[in-house]
Amino acid sequence: MNALYLLLISLLALGLAYRYYASFLAAKVAVADASRQTPAYEFRDGRDYHPTNKIILFGHHFAAIAGAGPLIGPVLAAQYGYLPGAIWILVGAIFAGCVHDYILLHASVRNGGKSLSCIAQKYLGTTAGWCTALAILFVIVVALAGLAIVVVNALKESSWATFTLLCTVPIAFLMGQWLYKIRPGKVAEVSAIGVVLLLLAVGFGGPVASSDFGRYFVFDEKQIKVGLAVYGFVAAVLPVWMLLCPRDYLSTYLKLGTVALLAVGLVFVHPELRMPATTQFMSGGGPVIPGPVWPYVTITIMCGAISGFHSLIVSGTTPKMLNSESEMKFIGYGAMAVEGFVAVLALIAACVLFQGDYFAISASPEKWAALKMQTVQLDSLSKAIQENLMHRPGGSVTLAVGMASVFSGIPGMKALMAYWYHFAIMFEALFILTTIDTGTRVARFILQEMVGVAYKPFGRTNWMPGVIVSSALICVAWGGLLYGGSISTIWPMFGLANQLLAALGLAIGTSYILQTSAKRVYALTTLLPFVLLVVTTYVAGIKNIQDYLAKAADPALSFTMYTNTALSVAMLALSTVIVIITVRDWMIRRPAPAPDQSAEVASVA
Repeated sequence: MNALYLLLISLLALGLAYRYYASFLAAKVAVADASRQTPAYEFRDGRDYHPTNKIILFGHHFAAIAGAGPLIGPVLAAQYGYLPGAIWILVGAIFAGCVHDYILLHASVRNGGKSLSCIAQKYLGTTAGWCTALAILFVIVVALAGLAIVVVNALKESSWATFTLLCTVPIAFLMGQWLYKIRPGKVAEVSAIGVVLLLLAVGFGGPVASSDFGRYFVFDEKQIKVGLAVYGFVAAVLPVWMLLCPRDYLSTYLKLGTVALLAVGLVFVHPELRMPATTQFMSGGGPVIPGPVWPYVTITIMCGAISGFHSLIVSGTTPKMLNSESEMKFIGYGAMAVEGFVAVLALIAACVLFQGDYFAISASPEKWAALKMQTVQLDSLSKAIQENLMHRPGGSVTLAVGMASVFSGIPGMKALMAYWYHFAIMFEALFILTTIDTGTRVARFILQEMVGVAYKPFGRTNWMPGVIVSSALICVAWGGLLYGGSISTIWPMFGLANQLLAALGLAIGTSYILQTSAKRVYALTTLLPFVLLVVTTYVAGIKNIQDYLAKAADPALSFTMYTNTALSVAMLALSTVIVIITVRDWMIRRPAPAPDQSAEVASVA
């Protein structure tokens, strides 16, 4: 099959969904009101509540939600062929992921920009609020470690990517000062400055890496892990306008620019998808994902179809910066639709490789030997890229090779394949790093809300001791898991945690619609995807636990596997409590709570 067909089908499906289904959600289900004052104006404090231009906010929001999921997940799921992943991405994004993000963003905006746990408490009661808060803390720690481990594998011993990423920090500081202090509101100017400086940083990355100065930007795995945790702490403490928002906006130019370039490259080169529509591993036993296509394709492809991590953003930083409810469709539904398209591009990039080459890169030596396959172009690819590509599991290298293969197919680009490969590695790292800073900040909000029950000043987002202590605790938690883990131990946990939270978000969204919408039938927009996701995720969770317990027999893995088992059981138990409470709520038809837009953090007690 030609890649162009899948590309055009995806664009058409996502475009029609945004035009019609998103408009239905805005007009009928949520009844968005442009005249209604948003929390950004109602509780403006210049730190967390801050009205933001919709283009810049889209950039921040997209950068925050578009982490490892839409890039790495589809690449790993390519083991099953291109068809299962493509179907799940499009159906999941249109009818589950985009709806999940839009409804929870609307619920947060209508409730003073409060978090998902506070919304759960308000519409479902105290027990649901506490369980949701605890589940989120479990999820976010695992998720941040899962996102960061991919950054580590992409950056270690790479001075080019590290130099470029480090440059984005002072560039973001300059952009923040320019936009809010030097030339307030001059979005075009600050955009031009940011793009030019970013291109210079990317362009000088190669010469710097090849110079004697380049050794100062080479870090090993442990150093990068510590550096990521330190960065997450700094980004969570500083005001949003100073680093987080302009940096995410800046990196979005690179993200969207690269995605657009990849799409253009696919149109121009229109390569054949060399991976078959389905493979022999549909029923399980694959070298990348051991389980069958169902339920594992839904757990492997997270952010590109639906992601619980998004609920932390749409009820965290974004609702506190929204200018108008009329912009929720563009930011909530639109950003997720773009992410779905990114996932399709990543799937295509992996599937343009020959099946033997794909598994040679993605499988460990033992699993590759058991496949008894032959490589086709891997030797020539390794020579052109100037890297040994054999046995580099994790997805990031596979995706970078696929992207470089597409770009090098453009006339005149063949000799630049090594450049394109390293550019793609840097692109992946930026995609993920911008989610880490926002995720850490959102986790800080959640922790402050919980501790604020016992000590009210700690619950205030403008009380600096509470901000510093909560940010440090979150960074120590996910940084510790990152420091002692690997992609093989963290990623499966990330998949389960992420999709469990997505199911809970849909359940809470259903309760919100039932209590606030004029027609209860509109709750089907979240109820139907909830049923599908909760069943799928529970099955995957049970299979994961069985796999962990089997591997725990190995003394070298016993501690890690028992830890994973305990975390999985805890998350499934918390999810079960919330599901029971929400179903009971739907049956008794709880009356809608009184309107409340207080910016003060609600108690979860």
